[in-house]
Amino acid sequence: MSKKIVLAIGGNAIIKEGQKGTLEEQQKNINESCEPVLGLIEQGNTVVITHGNGPQVGNSLIKTEMAKSVIPEYPLDVLDAETQGNLGYLIQQAFRNKMKERNINKTVATVVTQSVVSKDDPAFNNPTKPIGPFYTKEEMDKILETEEITFVEDSGRGYRRVVPSPKPIHIVEKEAIEALLDKEITVITAGGGGIPVIEENRALKGTDAVIDKDFASALLAAEINADYLFILTGVEQVAIHFGTPQQQNLFEMTIDEAIRYMDEGHFPKGSMGPKIEAAILFLKKGGKNVIITSMDKLQDALEGKTGTRVTL
Repeated sequence: MSKKIVLAIGGNAIIKEGQKGTLEEQQKNINESCEPVLGLIEQGNTVVITHGNGPQVGNSLIKTEMAKSVIPEYPLDVLDAETQGNLGYLIQQAFRNKMKERNINKTVATVVTQSVVSKDDPAFNNPTKPIGPFYTKEEMDKILETEEITFVEDSGRGYRRVVPSPKPIHIVEKEAIEALLDKEITVITAGGGGIPVIEENRALKGTDAVIDKDFASALLAAEINADYLFILTGVEQVAIHFGTPQQQNLFEMTIDEAIRYMDEGHFPKGSMGPKIEAAILFLKKGGKNVIITSMDKLQDALEGKTGTRVTL
């Protein structure tokens, strides 16, 4: 029976650790990532693909900073849109070509997506997401003479701008995405968590922020009534005591167990934590099946052979 599946692909599927992120590297990685997903499409499932854009939007910010004496600067929300389009193009082209090779008669489309956030989200008063280039203290001080930007010292490598990371509350293009899915079109959407926008007096306006891709994917999956949400990461299964002799891989955990493990510090905010929180969000909004696993184990996880299921 056909399923509606949302696949949240991590940034490691597009730029792998140690790579520079050249176009050729990204194209090769995307091509490799297509294969497991194509298997799901061949089985008749309707697939929505979301993806990260952290390195790409950071690079766009660096280009903007370096070129601001020559051309006008673009704000962060426009750079979010720019990288959604760039990556959507690469992913959609890769899937189209692979489908032709395998005689899969399906269409792929990218939807540049806006994610509504609340102007009252506490994240706006506590920017935490590092983005863009590293600066020396002298460079930072000079910028602060003319601009109101929050910086943090980042792991001894210099100072970086930090921006808010508010929670998404609605996907603006939900109806457009559903219309494409009704036509059995494979949809690439909510890239980088979507473009953060604030709605006031029924009008939308972009804001300088970034949205966690997994939160946006969970919200989208709930809003379109997806049968499955897959949160794809670099490990086959979620584990407690990760990286220690006591490591224990988890095949299944309830929301209550997941919260307890988070409180015990097993799922750090910088890695597995947001993925667990996104899984909980999806379930609390009515979702039924959420699985965390690696891209290469996608089919095995769907068949119940591996991965980590988070349940009510």
